[in-house]
Amino acid sequence: MGRIQLTFACGDYDRTRGLEDGSVPVDGVDLTYLRLPVEETFFRMLRHREFDVAEMSLSTYTATLNALDAGEEPPFVALPVYTSRQFRHGGIFVNAAAGIEKPADLAGRRIGMPEVQLTACVWQRGILADEHGLPIDAATFHTGGQERPGRIEKGKVDVPYSVSPIGPEQTLSEMLYDGEIDALLSPRIPSSFGRGDGRVVRLFPDTVAAEKAYYAATGIFPIMHVVAIRREVYQRHRWIAQSLTKALIEAKAQAYARIYDSSALRFMEPWLMVHLEEARALMGDDFWSYGLGASDRRTLETFLRYHHEQGLSRSPRTPEELFAPESLEAFVI
Repeated sequence: MGRIQLTFACGDYDRTRGLEDGSVPVDGVDLTYLRLPVEETFFRMLRHREFDVAEMSLSTYTATLNALDAGEEPPFVALPVYTSRQFRHGGIFVNAAAGIEKPADLAGRRIGMPEVQLTACVWQRGILADEHGLPIDAATFHTGGQERPGRIEKGKVDVPYSVSPIGPEQTLSEMLYDGEIDALLSPRIPSSFGRGDGRVVRLFPDTVAAEKAYYAATGIFPIMHVVAIRREVYQRHRWIAQSLTKALIEAKAQAYARIYDSSALRFMEPWLMVHLEEARALMGDDFWSYGLGASDRRTLETFLRYHHEQGLSRSPRTPEELFAPESLEAFVI
């Protein structure tokens, strides 16, 4: 049997660079790596199934598993490879004149978010509820484009709390700036914060301290994206789940080695070495772990609980339900 051709749409990451430049081969596969912005990758994969393999929002992927409740097969199968992970305290912004000093002050307020089902927003709503006592129904939510009008949900949502779209000509960033909403949950920094005039500020001013405290208390480093294979591709070649997982693990290992090189900094971050050492001291050497080890299981179980509690999953899910079984085990000598 000859090698198969696969397309892989993914972002520009150090941890996937080996697959993009070909330095890490995928067993049995000739890979075409398409470096695309995450929003474009998600849209094209969800709407048109354009790629064989793609980076995918964890929340969106989890929502596709609702097909199981109707006795149908979901359109994708995921690998336990987390191309994006990020603490999200720094993505909660407030209007400085709204008198919001702490998370509890968000009760009864108007909170914007680009989409209900964004993974970052699922985490943010869950963290506010779990860690800061703000129930999911304690505020009203408003969805729409952050920087450009007209954004809509990727899929239908039916949630047990108040959500309404903003006007067709409005943007969340400007509404926050003008005080038409009190707060914003988002994976992206709003342009109104970037103006630097103090009218839009972070809810957690010392973001790093808040996120380190959260990790120390919970052991959770939030997972944002997984790698998903179109089901029909997976069913024809089930072995690619293991081949891709193995290659992505190797690419990440190479990235770990490259980034911790003080001879010449690879990224424009003056204290990169120190920050890497701090991350390892707090989170361990494999701070960007893949798979279903204890910390990743805890992280996924928490996310899946949030997803169900927030009305995005019809049934509770387990971490094992997310992934191709071939990707969860490997041979041992």
